[in-house]
Amino acid sequence: MSSFAPPHPDLPGWRHVYSGKVRDLYEPADGDPDRVLVVASDRISAFDHVLATEIPDKGRVLTQLSLWWFERLTGVRNHVLAADEAGGVPAAVAGRAMICRRLEMYPIECIARGYLTGSGLAEYRASGTVCSLPLPAGLQDGSRLDPPLFTPSAKAEVGEHDENITYDAVVMTVGDDAAAQLRSLTLDIYSRAEVIARERGIILADTKVEFGLDPVAGRITLGDEVLTPDSSRFWDASQYSPGRAQPSFDKQFVRDWLTSDASGWDRVSAPPALPADVVERTRGRYIEAYERLTGRAFA
Repeated sequence: MSSFAPPHPDLPGWRHVYSGKVRDLYEPADGDPDRVLVVASDRISAFDHVLATEIPDKGRVLTQLSLWWFERLTGVRNHVLAADEAGGVPAAVAGRAMICRRLEMYPIECIARGYLTGSGLAEYRASGTVCSLPLPAGLQDGSRLDPPLFTPSAKAEVGEHDENITYDAVVMTVGDDAAAQLRSLTLDIYSRAEVIARERGIILADTKVEFGLDPVAGRITLGDEVLTPDSSRFWDASQYSPGRAQPSFDKQFVRDWLTSDASGWDRVSAPPALPADVVERTRGRYIEAYERLTGRAFA
């Protein structure tokens, strides 16, 4: 269990049981084993550290954008049971919380890559592969991958870094049938979302999704968040230019400031507090992603 203190430790009818980098998990006080309350905080992480400074409204953006995507991923079973006060969400966390089915989560980060960048680019430059999958020579930062790749990683503990693994390693971990379903579902979600995002002038470069087994229904179910700036790399299509790092709709302002001389951070100790302008610019970037994708004003 992590040491993060949730902002709402006492919620009527719910008992806090776990906190991750961003989300706080509660179970029903009455002991109902089939439901959990998932609350998205305003915490932000970078370089495997959870920062002391929060980004206002970030948790609300993550929750509302996930719900928007869940509605559009018809045919993909997800874990949401209710997302408003009428459905039982406590008023103190309304807008940033969902009541969900309790799943037996697979220890796999399911990642689909439609463009070469990030850790995939680093591996490609070293070996010509991504998650041991060979790629053509001559690709550069931002090159499109057609078809998209399924590049899983093993989940790490809070504060540790996820490790890229091969598909064979997924098979060894969850079995042939589950591995095939996880790969198919991940690539289906990416392909459908990529089209939707592109229609709105946004490139979905890659995304991470998580699945669990619903022990009641016995079916693989999409859990956690989906297609948010925390779990996905969104680029502005109008600024896309292969051969360089692309501006993204996420915490890039935070990463850039932490690695600048202005922060004075040594990459070993806890990161310093973020300046107000970095906080506001980061908040604005999350809200812009929500508004451009959904076509709705963020209230």
